[in-house]
Amino acid sequence: MNKISKIFQEFAPEYLDRFGASMPKTHRKTIGAILSCRTQAHGLLYYECEGCGKIHAFYRSCGNRHCPACQNHKARQWMARQIKRQLPGHHFMVTFTVPEELRNVIRSNQKACYGMMFAASSQAMSELVDRGRWMTGKTPGFFGVLHTWGRQLQYHPHIHYLVPGGAVSGDGKAWHPTSEGFLLPYKVLSALFRKKFKALMEKAGLLHKVCPDIWFNGFNVDVEPAGGGQECIKYLTPYIFKVAISQSRIEKVEWREVTITYKKKGSRRPRRLTLEVMEFMRRYLQHVLPTGFMKVR
Repeated sequence: MNKISKIFQEFAPEYLDRFGASMPKTHRKTIGAILSCRTQAHGLLYYECEGCGKIHAFYRSCGNRHCPACQNHKARQWMARQIKRQLPGHHFMVTFTVPEELRNVIRSNQKACYGMMFAASSQAMSELVDRGRWMTGKTPGFFGVLHTWGRQLQYHPHIHYLVPGGAVSGDGKAWHPTSEGFLLPYKVLSALFRKKFKALMEKAGLLHKVCPDIWFNGFNVDVEPAGGGQECIKYLTPYIFKVAISQSRIEKVEWREVTITYKKKGSRRPRRLTLEVMEFMRRYLQHVLPTGFMKVR
């Protein structure tokens, strides 16, 4: 049993007793899936060894996308497919973030706001390409992955896009590459992302919940060269089918405390953060996505 599953096996009853009345249904469902994963609740699988003919029995996994024990094979298959379909040539990693002051509103309206983040960011990139000022082609191609966590498991929604360095011509017959060091101006992209996100918030009837000062800053867009793109795919893969933290980052669990390791941006030095176990579980569960929401687009 992995470390996260062990934490939930030991402390989930207490967590449910303390917070069960107020927690979202998706959180309760995820806890139930983690507790029942690879137990008799999901039945057995039988395998026959081709060499000796011996029958081996294994408990089935729960299949929940937020369960730390599941989805490894799906992650590997997804990575292989993405690498296979990569265009030759250089790529960029484009990351869209929202101001900290917006996060409570987004967390309370996750399905709608996550969809707005995807719409506003993808439309902003497509519109700047279509203007023709910074690249020749008309139709760019990219995929984005929603992340909702920071390095310390705090709530920090943002989207990573992997973007080929170029675009297809309007008639679809030619590929127009960019330079390897420049895709689109990040300041212009940031302003357009902010404008489109604000319009979508107004359309959804959520604008009144946001302080007006937010719309003047904090919509950061980071555009970084990503070589052939394969390293970005490998970076994104572990988080496609799982939540927030890998097993290797949990250093120890003792005396109701969970110690995790992390690195600050721009630093290679590992650091440690110790969380009370209820707080660790809260931070883990706040990244459970709404039912049916597609985090890769």
